[in-house]
Amino acid sequence: MTDLSNSPIGKPILRREDYRFLTGAGQYTDDVVLPGQTYGVFLRSPHAHARIVSIDTSKAAKAQGVVAIFTGADLPRPRSAACPAAG
Repeated sequence: MTDLSNSPIGKPILRREDYRFLTGAGQYTDDVVLPGQTYGVFLRSPHAHARIVSIDTSKAAKAQGVVAIFTGADLPRPRSAACPAAG
């Protein structure tokens, strides 16, 4: 039989980071503000497994504060044939 007396299973684990989050002193990525900081937004299709025929980014390009717009056409193609987007 295996000796499980030193096993962490079923035992509480002391975590050092808990105190700062429980007391409201934790820092999250949303708390970071840097000069010239921008934000990224991903817009996903509301239709699962739909074939995207075209994307009209003209309204987004005219919106105030938009720095750049990227679509799948702007990204490098995957090299793996196992990836559905590769075809």
